[in-house]
Amino acid sequence: RTAVIRMETDSGIVGAVETKRGDAVVDLVRRRYHEFIGENPLLTERLWNLMWEVDRVEEIHMRSLGLLDILCWDVKSKQAQMPVYQMLGGDNRIVPAYASTVTWPTMDEYERYIKMSRDLGFKAFKLHAWGDVKRDIELSTNLRKWVGPDADLMFDGSAGWDLVTSLEFGRVLEGENFLWYEEPMREFDLTSYVKLTEQLSIPVLACETSDGCHWNAAMWIDMGALDMMRTSTHYKGGITGAMKVAHLAEAHGMRAQVHGMGYGNAHVCAAIPNNDYYEQLIFSEAHVRTLAGQAELPIVDGILHAPETPGLGHEFDWEAIEKTAVHVV
Repeated sequence: RTAVIRMETDSGIVGAVETKRGDAVVDLVRRRYHEFIGENPLLTERLWNLMWEVDRVEEIHMRSLGLLDILCWDVKSKQAQMPVYQMLGGDNRIVPAYASTVTWPTMDEYERYIKMSRDLGFKAFKLHAWGDVKRDIELSTNLRKWVGPDADLMFDGSAGWDLVTSLEFGRVLEGENFLWYEEPMREFDLTSYVKLTEQLSIPVLACETSDGCHWNAAMWIDMGALDMMRTSTHYKGGITGAMKVAHLAEAHGMRAQVHGMGYGNAHVCAAIPNNDYYEQLIFSEAHVRTLAGQAELPIVDGILHAPETPGLGHEFDWEAIEKTAVHVV
């Protein structure tokens, strides 16, 4: 089930965010969010650190840790009458998007949907493949043939391999001139990531699902366990946490590639100079053909334009929500 969290303020401004994992989020709000009543949502650093203190005893799910922060930025942006990405600094509202596949059963499906995405303006493509080295090698080499020499290509291993297999596959990606090699191993094995980055020339992109926000990201950098940093609003503690990680990476001459879709991540993409693309998942032919007309964050000719209105961009029909809600806290 889906949850919608609504933050009301004494100024009359309302912040809101929609999230999956609805039952777990409702439970978190019921038990913990009353502690923040009376706080000033404009003090995003304070609220972010207070939530981090709750995490110390709660071990909040990574996708829930940043929800309060996102609510605060929605309110803060509306109060300032500025888009979120401008409040975060603002780099470029126009963000190229890459077509990020789901895992389809057949090679023919990959070819059909990738070529369709190419024809609709995408110039960058990322594979989520099968985890079978031989098939994934064939798919990766085919991808280069399908989209030509100038497209940026990425491969996401989804933490499926050990070091030996990751090295073998990484050398294939080097030969095809992929832009990055993402999370081939589980991200608690930093020693193996150090060895991987030392032995490959293709940039290794990691620290996507590791807990600990910028503190943990600093350890990855200190150990030399990655070449590019992952950041996101949903795995790094909301917008505040995502920006901390992005600036940390920038201070070390490193790109911070924003992971995942949604308004928060779109604003972060538009706010920082060291990110290359917005990630747009593609599911099917019907889905690809609706991207340009989708109500939230349309992708036109492979380009995302970050919202220019104050607030994150969510619009809620509160009357409809109240009528259909199965539970209210």
